[in-house]
Amino acid sequence: MSLRLRNPLAVLVVLFLLAPLAPSAFVSSRPAHAALQQDAQLAIVGATIIDGHGGEPLRDGTLIVSGDRIAAIGPSSEIDVPAGARVIEAAGKFVTPGFIDTNVHLSLYGGNTNARYETLVRYEDRQHEVVLEAAQLQLKYGFTTVRDSYGVLEPLIRVRDAIERGEAMGPRMLVAGNIVGWGGPFSITFALTPESNLSVFQERMNDWIAQGTGEELLDMTPAELRVAINAYLDKGPDFIKYGGTSHFAWPVLIAFSPAQQQVIVEETHKRGLVAETHSTSLEGLRLSVEAGIDLIQHPEIVNPRELTDELAEEIARRGVICSMLVNTMTGDVWQEHLKAREAAEKHVADNPEPLTGHQANPIPRARTTAEMRRDDDAMGVGLELRRANAIKLIEKDCIVTIGTDNYRRAAPELARGPKPENQDHGIGSIIAIEGLVELGMTPMEALVAATKNGAMASRGLDDYGTLEKSKLADLLILDADPLADIGNIRKLSMVMKGGVVVNTEALPENAIFYRRPQSR
Repeated sequence: MSLRLRNPLAVLVVLFLLAPLAPSAFVSSRPAHAALQQDAQLAIVGATIIDGHGGEPLRDGTLIVSGDRIAAIGPSSEIDVPAGARVIEAAGKFVTPGFIDTNVHLSLYGGNTNARYETLVRYEDRQHEVVLEAAQLQLKYGFTTVRDSYGVLEPLIRVRDAIERGEAMGPRMLVAGNIVGWGGPFSITFALTPESNLSVFQERMNDWIAQGTGEELLDMTPAELRVAINAYLDKGPDFIKYGGTSHFAWPVLIAFSPAQQQVIVEETHKRGLVAETHSTSLEGLRLSVEAGIDLIQHPEIVNPRELTDELAEEIARRGVICSMLVNTMTGDVWQEHLKAREAAEKHVADNPEPLTGHQANPIPRARTTAEMRRDDDAMGVGLELRRANAIKLIEKDCIVTIGTDNYRRAAPELARGPKPENQDHGIGSIIAIEGLVELGMTPMEALVAATKNGAMASRGLDDYGTLEKSKLADLLILDADPLADIGNIRKLSMVMKGGVVVNTEALPENAIFYRRPQSR
């Protein structure tokens, strides 16, 4: 690319080489078209109300919203509609709590392709806009609360606070920033990237995301770690996610010691916040569970192993919330895997060579362990183990919710093809809820997972996650019954967040990566 033709990129690179990494100030006021209105009082009349608790739905129900909260809810025959309230006639429609995704990534942090790296450089000074756009896409699909479990803390907090103050339209955001103990997106612990190969920009990006909670924490004594965790908590994250192991499922290295993990959990709990882990080995996950964590991100991933009954039962006994990557092992992803596995099995039947293309040696020899792992990858063994583990966690009555890892890939002008929608903001989360039913849940259980359980993961159940008097009016109106077909969660008629009716057609308000469908 010519810097002469792309002067903004040239300026941006120079800025990053000469100045500390910092996002530009978030400047926004809520556009008039983002919120249709917030009525003093609003009545939704005649709907079937699915309150999020998992019991029988209320047929012909009425729900009254006053300001930002639910003022009354019950059978239409028992609820008086206040004089002057705006009435929404909802006979034949279905009301649910707003959905919650407990693991999204709204900011840019790089990636393993040149296009994602170039995107990070090009859009770095617009991180706050990128974050808000991704958050609004979640809201567009009915997600009134999201938890960002890894990203750039400063723009995430800036957008979070702007939404909370009413200066921007978006879902309720809870943010973690760095995954404590990992060194940033271009580090050994996150991406298996040797430090000796990094550019200055990559090193600064690592520092900006890590915010002093990188790999150096692994070498600290428990007493030193206690100080470091509190210094990070002072910066304003809503919860702490730490790396109980390294990032990837192979090879997996245990990170913090049991004593260190206990310190992280204790100090987080002292602030009344959730402590969660990314631990992708059986022993790494066991240590994190024993440390007293509240939530596990993608507990189904302990590759290349099956989750033991004992560990699954202990997770259930302790009430640890399981935020599962359902969208990456169900729906089209699973169907594509089945086709690929069938082709791989046919190859094995028809050819003496291993799947991965290693030519048969004239001198017979045993396959290496690396060759066997590559053959397993070609057969999708890891995906099948993950899916089996997810089903086991559901069958063991663990508290399950969705955590999609929805993320930003390359900007459209830099990408060579479309990104699969299963991890796009908004639609990827819908696919995850649908996938819970594929894994064995009833539609009602899937809705509870995406509402009540998500609120438990957010420590927000006193305020949202179920439809009850005095709770915040975070709710959806659907045009068809999601209990008859979970796919009906796509038939979204209205989104309300905190009593405000959202104009979803206007979202995202400032399209950065989003490309609106062309009208015909």
